[in-house]
Amino acid sequence: MPVQKKEARPASRNGRTRIPAFVQSQRGVKNWKEASGWLDWRGIEDIECITPDQAGVARGKMMPSKKFTSNTSLALPSAVFMTTISGDYPEDGNGFTYPEDDGDLKLLPDLSTLSVVPWESDPTAQVICDLVHQDGRSVEFTPRNVLKRVVAAYADRGLRPVVAPEIEFYLVRKNPDPDYPLEPPVGRSGRAIGGGQGYSIAGVNEFDELIDDIYHFSEGQVWRSTRSSMRKAPGSSRSTCAMAILSNSPIRCSCSSARSARPR
Repeated sequence: MPVQKKEARPASRNGRTRIPAFVQSQRGVKNWKEASGWLDWRGIEDIECITPDQAGVARGKMMPSKKFTSNTSLALPSAVFMTTISGDYPEDGNGFTYPEDDGDLKLLPDLSTLSVVPWESDPTAQVICDLVHQDGRSVEFTPRNVLKRVVAAYADRGLRPVVAPEIEFYLVRKNPDPDYPLEPPVGRSGRAIGGGQGYSIAGVNEFDELIDDIYHFSEGQVWRSTRSSMRKAPGSSRSTCAMAILSNSPIRCSCSSARSARPR
């Protein structure tokens, strides 16, 4: 459902209406003043303040846009970023120890990532946040800070990494009962899609509405999805994008990235 825009507050010059470029930008602003105008012009009601954990799951908080732009302090418990993929807490040892200052971590919104959430029915925006300790030090073990160090290591060698993630996921038949095994989904033909459909165009077309949603959501968040294909396993599909999507996803997926490095 497209987001309804509020009527813009025009700046008058020689009798002509001029809308600031930052307001029309699909993704990102430079400062908090621009953020307030960007949200107001789009009639945004809620903001998702998110950051990825070690497994790539988006964690964070949601709040009204007015509170977001009022210098509100945001924090998450550090324990959220120390759990394993199964949600358990590891024991000390094997190179892992719990820090002495095991308290809340501050969320610092990266305003360059501000974007609309196209799959929400209410006007909603999203911003990716960095994590710092209460004294302002970067949290060394969070994924975004690790990635920044990796990118800096490339830059030290005069290289710029170019990444094209391959988002792989499984489509399954709807079934809320966990006692029953997962089954292949039913396509628009009315039949369940079995195995042996590797790179089948017909297999992709069975779920063209879902593929259209992926393209639509990608464009809405300014990520360009370039192609889709069916894999060999039942219900397996993939979509290659131009950049990594570090936001909430309507499907559970895993990423295997094709990487390269180019001179700066």
